[in-house]
Amino acid sequence: MPDPQREPSPACPAEIAVNGQRLLAEPEGALHWPRERTLVVADLHLEKGSAFATHGRMLPPYDTAQTLMRLQAVLDRLRPDRVICLGDSFHDRRAAERLSREDGAHLRRLIQDRDWLWVAGNHDPAPPVGWGGQVVAEAVIGTLVFRHQARPGAAAEVSGHYHPMAVVHVRGRRIAARCFVGDGRRLILPAFGSYTGGLNVLDREIASLFHGHATAHVLSRSRVHALPTSRLSGR
Repeated sequence: MPDPQREPSPACPAEIAVNGQRLLAEPEGALHWPRERTLVVADLHLEKGSAFATHGRMLPPYDTAQTLMRLQAVLDRLRPDRVICLGDSFHDRRAAERLSREDGAHLRRLIQDRDWLWVAGNHDPAPPVGWGGQVVAEAVIGTLVFRHQARPGAAAEVSGHYHPMAVVHVRGRRIAARCFVGDGRRLILPAFGSYTGGLNVLDREIASLFHGHATAHVLSRSRVHALPTSRLSGR
């Protein structure tokens, strides 16, 4: 895996096949389905910083603005007609109330003039009304099912929830990075939001869904690197 500090700036996505569909894993952590002019993101967790602040854990209050700016950049670059947010878009049920006026206006602009689907997650089982878009439990498009959390035994499935991370050792250095993880039958997306953290793909919660035969598509500054999970480290 190359040193991300030395990579060129143009985005270089990685092609991933799920149930025969050609998808592109983008370096920012979004999934692009060119044939359907669709962009998929998971786990934005908007207003996570303000949620922590209410419990005395002070984080810089910029996570929502940073997340929306990154999402804006991907939308401007790829220009999809449809956006699917795979749940946990808002960190909790009152997150929308804590959005600043500027961030709220920015989000509405992103939604405007697009087919926007809010898939319900465990943090936001009913995303707030009045923001535009359509709230769904899951979405079926073509041969793929889009839902928040993977279901054991399911196939043709694209999901989020787990915030997968890959750990690899390169030239004596430990590198941990967000990743997609899939096996051709299903794909789990990395968390797109700031302050989201992650779960090692070798953790049983994720590994048990793939029975040990999966590929991690690891994100760096401008590229996505495909690595079999057998090359990854559990710590």
